[in-house]
Amino acid sequence: MKKYNSMNSLENDCPVISNEDNNLLPNGYPEWQKSIEQLIEISKLRAAINVNADTLKLYWNIGNSILQKQKEKGWGKKVIEQLSKDLTNRFPNDRGYSVRNLGYMKYFAQEYPDFPILQVPLAKLKGQAIRQVSLAKLGDKEQEFVQVPLAQITWYHHISLLTKVKDNIERAYYITETAHNGWSRDVMMMQINNGYINAKGHAINNFDNVLPSPQSDLARYIFKDPYNFSFLGTMALQNELDIEKTLTDKVTDFLLEMGQGFAYIGRQYHISVDDDDYYIDILMYHLKLHCYVVVELKAVEFKPEFISKLNFYISAVDEYVKSPEDKPTIGLLLCRNKSAKKVEFSLRGVTQPMGIAQYDTEKLFSDVASSLPQIEDLEALLSEE
Repeated sequence: MKKYNSMNSLENDCPVISNEDNNLLPNGYPEWQKSIEQLIEISKLRAAINVNADTLKLYWNIGNSILQKQKEKGWGKKVIEQLSKDLTNRFPNDRGYSVRNLGYMKYFAQEYPDFPILQVPLAKLKGQAIRQVSLAKLGDKEQEFVQVPLAQITWYHHISLLTKVKDNIERAYYITETAHNGWSRDVMMMQINNGYINAKGHAINNFDNVLPSPQSDLARYIFKDPYNFSFLGTMALQNELDIEKTLTDKVTDFLLEMGQGFAYIGRQYHISVDDDDYYIDILMYHLKLHCYVVVELKAVEFKPEFISKLNFYISAVDEYVKSPEDKPTIGLLLCRNKSAKKVEFSLRGVTQPMGIAQYDTEKLFSDVASSLPQIEDLEALLSEE
């Protein structure tokens, strides 16, 4: 009988390859190494999720205990200050026991009495642009309420959300969207400030009429109206080509505003039809929709004739670019502004999937302008001197 140990079995029974260090390794080792690394990454992710859940549970329990003591015994601010000092002395290596953070814990417990979930009416959450797949994970269709797990986002996300968003329906929406899109706290706050909840899923479209379910549901969810391109700077004197170029120069900001799943293919993408040359403003691909997205950008108000050109480009991409595995190409027309009724009439009878939205480039500057002192305020100040 042949005897060998595990090392000998690798050396004697398997074909070998050479790595950069000239060590002999069996064929299939790189793939096996990747699978082990993936197991480790998944384990670390699960551990991080568990740590976050444990942290939230601890902070909720502390906050709830503070609430109870204040309710039962009338303890006030000085007790919280003393508790902060005592906890910091007892656990010097732990961060998070400042007076301010203890206050957040109290507020967290007060706002979420049903911890570890936030329970909200199903009908109201369905009124927001949230994927039906996400809703299905939160509860039964027959139930009146859905349960949104609070541990989907970190404590620092929660602090910002509690102070910025007062409505529980909106909080449930942003918790779900933040978890789904993997937003950092800063990105989540930017989306809140930009009115993400009022834009997501609001592009006028014909998806229900021309796309099968659940593709139509996902497409409706993905496209927004309006898109916030305030990161471009002042655009008043720029034409469509200037806007395209600046968008692609700032492609990271552009993709972030477009949303998760979009991949940039090219600007002024060339297509030849019967020896005539055509150039698509921006061509993208959506990884979850598994389709190309033709983006046409207009620096003017929507006109019905824009639909015809977009329809042509969608057909051309389907014919010359799309592979058999790709889903039908979707068009997105971005205009300075639009009449909803004109868009609705223009889409009637159109068989290619497309959405129409407007984009905003002045929001940032209007926000800044509104925060500046008015002339009356300046005059009042001068008169006091």
